[in-house]
Amino acid sequence: MTSYKLLLRVLCIWGLTTAYSASAVEFEIQPFIGQMYSPDLQGSTSQTDLSVDNAMNYGIALSWQDSPNGLGQVMLNAVNHEFTSELDNKEYSLDILYAHFNGVALFRQQNYTTTVSLGLGGAYFDSDMSQELYPSATIAIGTRYEFSNNLALVTELRGYASIIDNDDNMFCQGETCHATFDDSLWSETNISIGFAYKF
Repeated sequence: MTSYKLLLRVLCIWGLTTAYSASAVEFEIQPFIGQMYSPDLQGSTSQTDLSVDNAMNYGIALSWQDSPNGLGQVMLNAVNHEFTSELDNKEYSLDILYAHFNGVALFRQQNYTTTVSLGLGGAYFDSDMSQELYPSATIAIGTRYEFSNNLALVTELRGYASIIDNDDNMFCQGETCHATFDDSLWSETNISIGFAYKF
């Protein structure tokens, strides 16, 4: 079993166990789509910045009512980045899957709700050359507009921070490295929109 599959299973089991232990369980599923804004990589030879494209992301979250003004949540978010190597001018991919266990605070105003979310989990980095799993945290602020008791429009501004190892050969083929991480902290910003359906 690969490390990212194990991470996903642990998060899902943890989330569902917590949810079922609550006295009154209301589940909510939330598919979403958005834009992920990424930092640059660093060229391995000239130390110049290599632009990583700002790519579309797709995700899904499973939430449950943890308290009158709070949700527990398991969230998955995937993005496929690309960058151009300065060595051969070819495009290479950097795919990231974020998996987090979040707590969401709800600040209600009639049909409109402001949300604040904090979460911990992992980020699975998959390049054309290597794969690595890193610890990750996320923070978000968002809005919910409820059309009914079961359906809401959800928007979010979310930040991700992953602690990475600069010595990992994520972008290396043998002795040839097409890029390196510029820092030990990989941070991305995400703007998303989706629908939440309660059942």
